[in-house]
Amino acid sequence: MKKSLGPQTLAYPTPVYLVGSYDKDGHANMMNAAWGGICNSIPPSIAVSVRKERYSYDGILHHKAFTINIPNVELTVPADYFGLASGRNEDKIAAAGLTTEQATHVNAPLLCECPLVIECRLLNHFELGGHTQMIGEIMDVKVEESCLDGNGNPDITKVNPILFAPGNRAYFKVGEEVGKAFAVGKTLMGKSS
Repeated sequence: MKKSLGPQTLAYPTPVYLVGSYDKDGHANMMNAAWGGICNSIPPSIAVSVRKERYSYDGILHHKAFTINIPNVELTVPADYFGLASGRNEDKIAAAGLTTEQATHVNAPLLCECPLVIECRLLNHFELGGHTQMIGEIMDVKVEESCLDGNGNPDITKVNPILFAPGNRAYFKVGEEVGKAFAVGKTLMGKSS
């Protein structure tokens, strides 16, 4: 029997996105965001929700750009820190001992130490209540060559991203493969007739 927990933000798992943006003066900043994901195929787009009071909010709207930096498990401590501290009060990237560089296709910083980075042009934004959903058109995806599989695609076990469990308020790592997408379900095709 399932127990009702009422309306809560308990989708499992949620990503750990380090959202990179420049402030109005051009200083690089990173924030930790868990409310996000791919939201469109054509054009390829990703959504991330940001509260208005976050320091990154104005920078994203001002420059109409952001990056989504996917941290691996080795970056768990700085990733968490990026969600605790504000770029309004300190240089979080310097404090974490990490480095940024200018993205190639958009006016936003990318975090050099992250194995996978998505460069986004702000396509639209929607006020939802407590958050504003920023829709970014994906202009490029960059991945460390050491994190590619034999077909040239990112290998999730090599990227080794951290995941967030909102109810537990904890970070986790990816486990083992349980099946091939768009394949394992074929065993049930035609069984309803």
